[in-house]
Amino acid sequence: MSATRPRSLLRRITETSAPAAAILIRLTVGSVFLSEGIQKFLFPAEIGAGRFAKIGLPSPEVLGPFVGAVEIACGALVLLGLATRLAAVPLIVTMLVAITTTKVPILVKRGFWAMAHESRTDWAMLLGALFLLLVGAGGLSLDARIARSETQRRSR
Repeated sequence: MSATRPRSLLRRITETSAPAAAILIRLTVGSVFLSEGIQKFLFPAEIGAGRFAKIGLPSPEVLGPFVGAVEIACGALVLLGLATRLAAVPLIVTMLVAITTTKVPILVKRGFWAMAHESRTDWAMLLGALFLLLVGAGGLSLDARIARSETQRRSR
């Protein structure tokens, strides 16, 4: 049996193996999602519920504001580097749905290059969020600060 204590849930959520430079990925992913979430409320017909209705998503009047709120909350958490791994999960789901519902039809109708052009931001956001899920927020984050204080508290 191991003499080490099991890691706490807080520690598992906040630990990070990413370098401090991961802040660049956090700034990119967090700011894009925060901005897009706000725009779903500012321009609901074009970006929020109206767009969701146009592409055939169910209950767009509920789904549009819900996705906007998720993007705002998770984007802000990513920017702060707080609960970054948890915040990345709904962002990954959002991007998978976006690619499936809006970019796959472009692939089918107009071909690979049209889809590649239209989906560049989607892929960048998906891969950025996946990166944050896998390695965490990096050294310049609230997660890292919390993890350090948790380690110090547990070592006493």
